Amino acid sequence: MFSIIVPIYNRPDEAAELLESLAVQIYTDFELVLVEDGSTKPCSSEVEKYRSLLNINYIVKGNTGRSDTRNVGMQAAKGDYFVFFDSDCIIPKHYFETLNRCLQEDYADCYGGPDREHPSFTAMQKAVNYAMTSFLTTGGIRGGKVNLEKFKPRTFNMGFSRKVYEAVGGFKDMYGEDIDLSIRINNAGFTTKLYRDAFVFHKRRVNLKKFYKQVNIFGQARINLYKLYPDSLKLVHALPAVFVVGSVGILLLAIFMSAWFLVFPAIYIGLLFLDSLAKTKSLKIAGLSIITSLIQIYGYGLGFIQSFVRKIIFRQGLEDLETLKKVYK
Repeated sequence: MFSIIVPIYNRPDEAAELLESLAVQIYTDFELVLVEDGSTKPCSSEVEKYRSLLNINYIVKGNTGRSDTRNVGMQAAKGDYFVFFDSDCIIPKHYFETLNRCLQEDYADCYGGPDREHPSFTAMQKAVNYAMTSFLTTGGIRGGKVNLEKFKPRTFNMGFSRKVYEAVGGFKDMYGEDIDLSIRINNAGFTTKLYRDAFVFHKRRVNLKKFYKQVNIFGQARINLYKLYPDSLKLVHALPAVFVVGSVGILLLAIFMSAWFLVFPAIYIGLLFLDSLAKTKSLKIAGLSIITSLIQIYGYGLGFIQSFVRKIIFRQGLEDLETLKKVYK
């Protein structure tokens, strides 16, 4: 029934946790297509450990990036429905039982599911998870608990039928490749749904420098998507950029007019702390959530501004996007 497709690059420890979680699934009608993208630290030993427990197609190739790696996985897949996870995900044992039930009761050509924190996560991992899922950051934009935009699945937890793949094709080599594919799937007339009960535990990045780089790329991706699909950009996507510009303005007002203007960012920080405290029941995680949330919203906002200035104002780097249009029009 299902072909699980996972690209992996130099993360054997993550592979071990992912494989362990897949080995205890209640519903087992699936294969795993694990594609090693030119890793110098391969997960071959971890794969061998689970070969007797899982139907694994382990592919080793040169480094070409995550989009091409997922496309290679789809070309090798034998299932009727493709499911995508990131290598840093842990899959609850009821996941495929739940997914199969959702497809039987409320079929979708393409679906996406949410992510949650696992009890074993460190305080920093839980704080990063808060920043990536909270309504007070850009979590609301990501198709979570509120419908700020039409839901678009993300590759840490999404899937679509073989029929969709044959009609629409694979992932483009670009920032925001999963949103791009979701738009093409929708434009082709296929149905897309959010299956809230089909969640994964997503460990994400715990290095704050890498976390900033990741969310900065998310911000840049929005402009790429806008140039390909002008209708895809909504006001809500610009809110982090507005936040960045507004915070600079408030700082200048506080310096040159009155320190009372600092009350506004203080209120926001307070809301972050209290919301995280209510959800995590931990003072430590609530404190770290302030840091991760500010990194998340500033990283996204600055990436959006950076790409907007470069591609909209100065019209640089548009040749690559034109190539993408020609290949996938």
